[in-house]
Amino acid sequence: MRLVFAGTPDFAATALKALIAAGHTIVGVYSQPDRPAGRGRKLQPSPVKQVALDHEIPVFQPETLKTAEAQKQLADLKPDVMIVAAYGLILPKAVLDIPTHGCLNIHASLLPRWRGAAPIHRAILSGDAQTGICIMQMEAGLDTGPVLLREATEIGAEETTGELHDRLSAMGAGLIVQALSQLDSLTPEVQPEEGVTYAQKIDKAEAAVDWTRPAEEISRQIRGLAPFPGAWTLLGEHRIKLLGARVVDGQGAPGTALDDSFTIACGTGAVQVTRAQRAGKGAQDSETFLRGMAIPQGATLGAG
Repeated sequence: MRLVFAGTPDFAATALKALIAAGHTIVGVYSQPDRPAGRGRKLQPSPVKQVALDHEIPVFQPETLKTAEAQKQLADLKPDVMIVAAYGLILPKAVLDIPTHGCLNIHASLLPRWRGAAPIHRAILSGDAQTGICIMQMEAGLDTGPVLLREATEIGAEETTGELHDRLSAMGAGLIVQALSQLDSLTPEVQPEEGVTYAQKIDKAEAAVDWTRPAEEISRQIRGLAPFPGAWTLLGEHRIKLLGARVVDGQGAPGTALDDSFTIACGTGAVQVTRAQRAGKGAQDSETFLRGMAIPQGATLGAG
C-alpha cells in the first residue's frame, strides 16, 4: 500500500521506523514545522522529519491542512492509508476522505478513556491500573472513531510518564504494522458512550507539590509529570524537580524529611523520592543527588 505518515515527536518516529522496516511504501511524511530548540535557539527538525530525511522520504510541513493547496498536495500523493500519530494538527473531513482506506490513528490509551492531548500523563496522574494502545479509524470528532485493534498493559507502581511513553511507543509501532497486515479482516469496534474521559494538556501550574496531600497522590504527581514539566518543590531558595518516587511507610509534618534518604512526610503517609534534579544540573538518582545537595532529617520542603 501507498502510505502517508503524519506525526511529530519520538512517539510517532518509532512507528514510522517500524513501518519502513516492515517494507511499506511511504510516499510522504507530514510533520510540524521546525521549531527553535537548544541554547542557540536554532530551528530543529522534529524526530519524525529526521527519520524521513534519513530514509529520503519527501517531507511536508504545512502550518495547516485546511487550505485547498495543502489538500491538493496530499491528494496528489494518492495514498491508500494515512497513518497519524501525535501529529499536532487537526485533520479536516476533506483530508480524512482523501486516502482510499481512510486515516488510522495510533492513540496511547484504552479508548474511550483519555481521548485528547495527554493520555499517558493523565493515566498515571489518575492512578489507572492499566492503559494501552488503540488503532482507531479517524473521523471528524476528537478521538471518537471506531477502534480496529487494541492492546492493554499494566502500569508499574513506580513507572513514570517517560518510561510508560517508551513502552507504549513500541507497542503502538507493533500494533500499526499488525493492523495494516490485517486491514481487510479487521472489524471496527464503535466506542461506547460510557466511560469517556478527556486528557487535557498538562498545565505547568499542576507541577508544584502540595505536601499536605496524601502520599499516593503525590507519588502519582511526581511520576506523572516526569520528565516534563517535572513536579517541583523548594528547599529554602533552591528549586528541586522531583522525577521519580515511591510510596513508603512514615508520618510526620507534611514536607518534613523523615530521614537522610529523601523520604518526605505527606498529608497521610510518605514518599521516597528516587530521582531529582536541581537548577543547572542533569537528572540524578536520589543517592547521587543527595551527595551534591543534602536534605537532612528534619529539613522542610515546600512550594513557596
